[in-house]
Amino acid sequence: MKQAEYREGLLAGKCGAVWYAIYGGKTAGIPLLILHGGPGAPHDYLEPLAALADERPVVFYDQLGCGNSARPADLAYCTIEYFVEELGEVRAALGLDRAFILGQSWGCMLAADYLLTQAPAGIAGLIFSGPCFSASRFVADLRGYIEQLPPELRAVIGRCEASGAYETPEYEEAVLAFYRRHVCRLEPWPGCMQRTMEKMGVEVYHRMWGPSEFTLTGTLQDYDRTGRLAEIKVPTLFTCGRYDEATPETTAGYHHLMPGSELAVFEDASHEHHLEKPEEYLSVVRNFLRRAEKRKD
Repeated sequence: MKQAEYREGLLAGKCGAVWYAIYGGKTAGIPLLILHGGPGAPHDYLEPLAALADERPVVFYDQLGCGNSARPADLAYCTIEYFVEELGEVRAALGLDRAFILGQSWGCMLAADYLLTQAPAGIAGLIFSGPCFSASRFVADLRGYIEQLPPELRAVIGRCEASGAYETPEYEEAVLAFYRRHVCRLEPWPGCMQRTMEKMGVEVYHRMWGPSEFTLTGTLQDYDRTGRLAEIKVPTLFTCGRYDEATPETTAGYHHLMPGSELAVFEDASHEHHLEKPEEYLSVVRNFLRRAEKRKD
């Protein structure tokens, strides 16, 4: 993409410096603030969304502990409360008085808690891509997918989980086989996805989630906001892939809990459907943003 304008920098945070980047800073539309997944999966895999900067500024940042941001040795900050506060600080420091927010995976959890606990003014709309609003439901859905794996992979996962052998090559190979079905179905993975994996805040991920997507041992294991989604009153778009970790059935359930929200399911795609179906995804998101921007309420 031809970049008309780009700037990046570091913001001083109470636990360490937070890196940000803004594409299209002089475009006229309401800015779009991107919240990456993980926790601890830096922004790189979401960089194709910078194509939206022809209409509005697109803002990325790496949450503390991953990517280009500081990585404190003390992981006490690894709570959803800290990252909600960090989000508010990033928004204030960058002057995003009015903004759309797009969360992907864990970024949806972060966005929801930001709205539910801070009641921030100026949020023009939300996009929840591959959402998780119940950690237990998310893992239950993934366990259902595991049952569809070949018997030898199921056996490896069961054996390694029983013994806690999460760092063995056979467990890592089984996890990767799962990810290639339900996280990103492209072969090979795009460079932006590879960069995210290389710059991953593994310590943050393990502390808050666990050793793999389907093994939840971290601080988010009791997370559930399904009973509060109806409190979010801004225009909202849900997206997922047909083979997404955030299954179409569960995502549709979230959508129905928010009257007036929209839902788009991308065929032959999974958790990273913005990479697998880029033109379709950008079109759906662009049209949603345009409609929401015209709303007066």
